[in-house]
Amino acid sequence: MSVYMVERKLPGISMEQLGAAQQAAIETAREFTAGGKPVTYIRSTYVPEEARCMCLFEAQSAADVESLNRSAQIPFERVVAAHDLTP
Repeated sequence: MSVYMVERKLPGISMEQLGAAQQAAIETAREFTAGGKPVTYIRSTYVPEEARCMCLFEAQSAADVESLNRSAQIPFERVVAAHDLTP
C-alpha cells in the first residue's frame, strides 16, 4: 500500500461542511475496504487563507483514491503519490 495526497480547492467552505466532507471520506473508505478495495483515510490539513485542503489516504493506487473521492462527492484537483513523514 502507498500513501496518496488529495489536493482540494474549497472556496467558501464552512468548517461544518469541511467536517461533513471528512466524515464522507472516512465512511466511503470503510465501504471501499469492505468491498475489497482497501483504502484508509489518514488525515487532512486545511489552509483557510488559501481555501486549500490536503488529505492523505493509504491505498493500492491513485485510481482507487480518485474513485473514493468521486463516490463521496468531494471535489478535488489532483491525487499524487506522497510520503507521510509523521514521526
